[in-house]
Amino acid sequence: MDITDIISKMTIEEKASLTTGKDFWQTRNIDRLGVPSLFLSDGPHGLRKQAAKADRIGLNASVPATCFPAASAVANTWNPDIARQMGEALGEEASSMNVQVLLGPGVNIKRNPLCGRNFEYYSEDPYLAGKLAASCIQGIQSRNVAACVKHFAANNQEERRMVIDTIVDERTLREIYLTAFEIAVKEGKTRSIMAAYNMLNGTHAAENHHLLADILRNEWKFDGVVVSDWGGDCNRIPSIQCGLDLEMPTNAGISDAEIVNAVRSGKLDESVLDASVRRLIELGRDTTAAVHADFDKDAHHMLARKIAEESVVLLKNEDDILPLRENVKTAFIGDFVKNPRYQGAGSSMVNATKLDTAYDAVKNIPGVTYAKGYERHGKPDGNLLREACRCAEKADTVVLYMGLDETSEVEGLDRRTLALPENQTELLAEIAKVNKNIVVVLACGCVVEMPWIDSVKGIVHGYLHGQAGAGAVVDILYGRVNPSGKLAETYPLHYSDIPSASNFPGKEVSVEYREGLYVGYRYFTTAGKDVLFPFGYGLSYTAFEYGNVSVSDKGVEFTVTNTGRLAGAETAQLYVGKTGSLLFRPERELKGFSKVFLEPGETRKIRIGFDDKSFRYFNTATNRWEVEPGAYRLEIGASCTDIRLMAEYAVSGTDAPVPCERRDIPSYYAADVLHVGDAEFRNLLGYKPVEPRWDITRKLEYNDTLSQLSYAKGAMGRVGFHGMRFAYNFFKFTRNTMMVNTFDMSLFHMPFWGIVRMSGGVIDFPMLDGIMEMVNGKFFRGLGMFVKAKNAKAKRDRLQEAVHE
Repeated sequence: MDITDIISKMTIEEKASLTTGKDFWQTRNIDRLGVPSLFLSDGPHGLRKQAAKADRIGLNASVPATCFPAASAVANTWNPDIARQMGEALGEEASSMNVQVLLGPGVNIKRNPLCGRNFEYYSEDPYLAGKLAASCIQGIQSRNVAACVKHFAANNQEERRMVIDTIVDERTLREIYLTAFEIAVKEGKTRSIMAAYNMLNGTHAAENHHLLADILRNEWKFDGVVVSDWGGDCNRIPSIQCGLDLEMPTNAGISDAEIVNAVRSGKLDESVLDASVRRLIELGRDTTAAVHADFDKDAHHMLARKIAEESVVLLKNEDDILPLRENVKTAFIGDFVKNPRYQGAGSSMVNATKLDTAYDAVKNIPGVTYAKGYERHGKPDGNLLREACRCAEKADTVVLYMGLDETSEVEGLDRRTLALPENQTELLAEIAKVNKNIVVVLACGCVVEMPWIDSVKGIVHGYLHGQAGAGAVVDILYGRVNPSGKLAETYPLHYSDIPSASNFPGKEVSVEYREGLYVGYRYFTTAGKDVLFPFGYGLSYTAFEYGNVSVSDKGVEFTVTNTGRLAGAETAQLYVGKTGSLLFRPERELKGFSKVFLEPGETRKIRIGFDDKSFRYFNTATNRWEVEPGAYRLEIGASCTDIRLMAEYAVSGTDAPVPCERRDIPSYYAADVLHVGDAEFRNLLGYKPVEPRWDITRKLEYNDTLSQLSYAKGAMGRVGFHGMRFAYNFFKFTRNTMMVNTFDMSLFHMPFWGIVRMSGGVIDFPMLDGIMEMVNGKFFRGLGMFVKAKNAKAKRDRLQEAVHE
């Protein structure tokens, strides 16, 4: 395929048509030139190709596919090899369904545990997230399917996600929020990247020149396709100028016309359009050549189980209550025993090929009984509670399944609390009165508080373990599999301990990342704060001993020995800290890890090499990566707080100037960042951030949301808002959770420009201008504009139909 020749034969209209979707999931094809259509599909832990016509929010039924463990579970494996195997399977399934671009993995950082989409993301640590993502990408792309890493960048909440302005200093942006993407680009060689919905330091990510051009294209040398999140391209001409190649989904030619007019008027250089067209044709050339035969559903199911086995984390095992013994009276209690919670809700939801349950795995074991205990979506039920307590009273051991329901972890909505549902914690309290031998199995994709921890002897966290995970958890409960999962995020004692707690989800206009670098364990270890469970933590049924550490210019070597009686796996973690640093920096940062599988008594030598990220920091004075000279601590541990070996290593460094003096940002040098003041945050940023509250005296604009109709100058706008609020309260009163969530996700936080981008061409910008006039108090003028624009659009549509005929 001679792409240069193809582009030379294309009209401007054909070029523009390639840069916007043909429909909800496909790009346009140009048959006369042999340019194929691309099919893009969710998702990060299982294919979600819609069988029927796509709906506007993309949640109609999808064809059956393997539901693998979610990213939050995969991260607990700390195993890049198994992430690659999962990627290969995802690629095979995508190829078998003629999907060219798989929308995943997601590598956004878990800044705050209440983010509603954390289950789709790997970790609070960018190095771990990046390494696992790179392996997954390599696996997907080995099957001639493109991965699409998302959401680029600093998209760390769901609240007002299409308009929220993320205010973050450059060093934090580079070290925390971009590093995982950098690894995905440089090591994973991802073929595509999805731009995020949010604004970043004043500009939408989809049209952010610093993000897409300066860093992604010029610094990282990314030559793949950048695609918008669905309906997330606010301004098409600025976005394509920054290198955003593909706007999805279709808007029935509205953006095509914008691009054609911009080229003809000289506002957009045609060479910029040609560059995007070239990248899209190259992607089509490399991904549409071959379609694999149907995938092996049973093999993929077993792979999903293997991944789940390595992802389960044993958090507590008092008195060696685990593993369970068979032929002992054991009560399995909880709705999740029969109806597992195995995936999150939203665009990543997979129609699983099959589904294992804990009940099926244990029902034939002698001595096992079952009680439902609670309704997963409901209030406390006295009858279910009493039945469960009777069951628990007769048992030697109780295994209580607890977790969050499907509406608690969902795309588009952030959680409101770290607590488990009240009906479950009440049940636990009652069971604890009649039986002290309790093991809790958690089913959720995120952090939860555990004020009840002293009431139980064992805690097993299965996360969202996919379609085959229920059996994997049971195998770990009974000791058939030795747990080896390690937490990829910190579990705080209380939500108020989280450094971003006072700045999440931000205010009306912006969210300020005042905690800076101190995200997750970086804060807790530096500030010396206690946690419930630290990053990297996970128990085993065996024990491991570390020794014989040595350091060279290539890296660090040491040994790990299995000193227990069972075979098992240990993840050794390398943390690096700077002795006597002139910069503010975390106490320690993950810079390498290795998972090793050992038989009883076996010793293995492990080598973790240094790389370009081992000692670097981003210097905002020189605007590049630098290395501070001097001695560094090399700490090797079983978690970020369980350090087993230490060594020191001297680095020559680059002798760059210190970018921020201690006197200007003392809170950051002291890691006292729970309540950073305005002046200090301004010093860190280097400028005064945007006013975080709405200015209710001004007219509503494109980037305002429908919720802001509450203070619209026009009565039509205010009436519209109160109508939405009435409907919302009605659905809330009738407990129609799906409709309540739809209002929260798709209406209240929808920006006005999003009406055009997500209307499928029904509304265009001239019509939107009329709507804006009406809600801003110029009703009749706006109505006239709307009618005129509607008629003009209808005329254009008729002419377009005539041309196609």
